[in-house]
Amino acid sequence: MRPTFLKRLLVPALFVASASEAQEATRPIVSAGSVESSAVRAPNGTTVVLVHGAFADASGWSELIDILQRDGYSVVAAQNPLQSLEGDVATTRRLVDAQKGPVILVGHSYGGAVISAAAAGNANVKALVYVAAFGPDAGEPSGAFLEKYPSDLGTALVPDAAGFVYIDPAKYGEVFAGDLPARQTRVMAVAQKPIFNTIFGQSSAVAAWRTIPSWYVVAREDRAISPELQRFYAQRMNARTTEVKASHVVFISQPMAVAKIVRDAAAATIR
Repeated sequence: MRPTFLKRLLVPALFVASASEAQEATRPIVSAGSVESSAVRAPNGTTVVLVHGAFADASGWSELIDILQRDGYSVVAAQNPLQSLEGDVATTRRLVDAQKGPVILVGHSYGGAVISAAAAGNANVKALVYVAAFGPDAGEPSGAFLEKYPSDLGTALVPDAAGFVYIDPAKYGEVFAGDLPARQTRVMAVAQKPIFNTIFGQSSAVAAWRTIPSWYVVAREDRAISPELQRFYAQRMNARTTEVKASHVVFISQPMAVAKIVRDAAAATIR
């Protein structure tokens, strides 16, 4: 399979980076390794909404859900079809709109594109947390910078007869979850949820990170989304940024570190 497979299959039109790519970050960047559980309780009535990415489903959040629930948060996780960006945004928006109090909206990978659109216009969404995620601008597809910031994912994808793509199970562990035990990644590989092949060329008309405070977790050892692309997104959205030595599934391998960022976002935005 040629290295340009991901670009050709998922991105019908590449966008050039905006001038903001060259801006210096104004938010602090900190490093996180193993983070101890916090004794700080969740703000009353706060709900954390979790949005999975491609090649995964909501069950992947299980460790993080347990931590946040023990902290006193109400937690719900979207189960998106991965058939179109518009459909996934609508599914997530219904879940967000159903919450009665303040919401912290968290997206992993492709889920970052979903939360960027689903949060727009909802005053209850107080913060966005991007976890090794795409952070597209209005009118910009998630695949806009995949040629400029390539990763190993492009040569690991396999199409099916219905127009969906999935990660070659033989490459799943090394590309997607290199810091998890092989026994675990073998199960994840055969249980992965494929995504429709044109989604990364689709875009939304809004980018909620332009008006909602944002946090970003950069996975330093990510081989699915380039860490440099993650840093670009974080810088452009002026996000409070934390870097973690982890694979693409940092929320599974380092759930305490990700939970800390969610707590930080809630503490900074909910009174």
